[in-house]
Amino acid sequence: MHLTLTNSQKWKQLFKILLPILVTQLALSAMTFFDTNMSGHFSSADLAGVAIGVSLWVPVQTGLNGILMAITPIVSQLVGAQRKDKVSYYVIQALWLSLTLSIIVLIAGIFLVKPILHGMNLEFRVHNVALYYLCAMAFGIAPLFAYTVLRSFMDALGQTRFTMTITLISLPINVLLNYLLIYGNWGFPRLGGVGSGVATAATYWIVMLVTGITAHRGKIFAEYGVFSKMYGIAASAWKELIKIGVPIGFAIFFETAVFAAVTLFMSSYNTATIAAHQAAMNFATTLYMIPLSICMALTILVGYEAGAGRSRDAKIYSVMGISSAIGLSLITAVVLVIWGEQVARLYSTDPQVIQLAQHFLLYAIFFQISDAIATPTQGALRGYKDVNSAFLITFLAYWVFGLPVGYIIARWTSFGPYGYWIGLITGLAAGAVSLLFRLLVVQRRFAEKKRHAEAV
Repeated sequence: MHLTLTNSQKWKQLFKILLPILVTQLALSAMTFFDTNMSGHFSSADLAGVAIGVSLWVPVQTGLNGILMAITPIVSQLVGAQRKDKVSYYVIQALWLSLTLSIIVLIAGIFLVKPILHGMNLEFRVHNVALYYLCAMAFGIAPLFAYTVLRSFMDALGQTRFTMTITLISLPINVLLNYLLIYGNWGFPRLGGVGSGVATAATYWIVMLVTGITAHRGKIFAEYGVFSKMYGIAASAWKELIKIGVPIGFAIFFETAVFAAVTLFMSSYNTATIAAHQAAMNFATTLYMIPLSICMALTILVGYEAGAGRSRDAKIYSVMGISSAIGLSLITAVVLVIWGEQVARLYSTDPQVIQLAQHFLLYAIFFQISDAIATPTQGALRGYKDVNSAFLITFLAYWVFGLPVGYIIARWTSFGPYGYWIGLITGLAAGAVSLLFRLLVVQRRFAEKKRHAEAV
């Protein structure tokens, strides 16, 4: 990253950082897409089982990944303030934290997964697929969390093309393993939906190893000496990581968990409805990678400018990122209106599933637009290290407001399962407005603080 003087230079730097992040996020999302898609072509029961497994795993994964993503604004501000000698220390501390979180998740999973699944009254086949899918994914937790730290370190330096390349290499490996393990091709066991969990866990190990080697030996990263010295666990560094990371993690958890909660509520409907909901949600999640990537780019750029004390530049990047997300969300809305049926057919050949999924996709249009405002705004706030507000806003908007509204509409109106999606739309819209207001307040305070410091 470097100082930019004109808006055209800022647009160039924004897209230079954003595009590789977008490709990386789409590739990571594609792993879940192929898990869902290929399981769906094995059977509707396997699709539903993977849907339940994903709904339980993704909130945990994204929430804890959010805690580890605290390394991004920390490194960005260190680089902006010309304190590069501190970078490796914080990266190693984050890796220790990632290992600790992995152990906690594994222990929690041993005691919680079976009771949760038993309480859902699932069909026998769906229950078993969900259970063993999660068991397989457990083997990939430690490498996934370590990869998150190393990727966040690389991205914080503006070197997003490296993680893009690594992830693109891993995607065809994941698809090949799915092909072998789901369908039992080339003499491999025919595991159905469970095979997609085995394939993804194996892919996480490959991604982590390649990223670790790159961070250690890559010429661009050599000056930071990430693995040149192994630091012990330091309480002060963990305190800073947790202080920034936990609110980020909870904000992400509250957003992803509300979608998971809706999927769990859907378990009271038939298998076709669960499968259609998951198909539509999976595609909407793929589209969500656009505002999420902009969010991550803004954390890097706003953090860099804030660390250097350039409040005007940080604000300009925020405006550029949010406006870009809104424009792109309108384009994806047009895609869903025109090609909704074709999208639904990507996930299933069952006519009932296709018809239901097509209707769910129409509702997805509206929360895509809200996401385009809320998600990049959170990224800008993280760049300022303002993380507690987003945590509170997302909890209130999604869980206190959106989910209850969806539950009431689904239970006591003729909308049925679509009522949950209406609830999601209202919660996301409320969150978007509140987060945008908070960003304006933070930007004003940051500028006033800078003026006061200059006056003194």
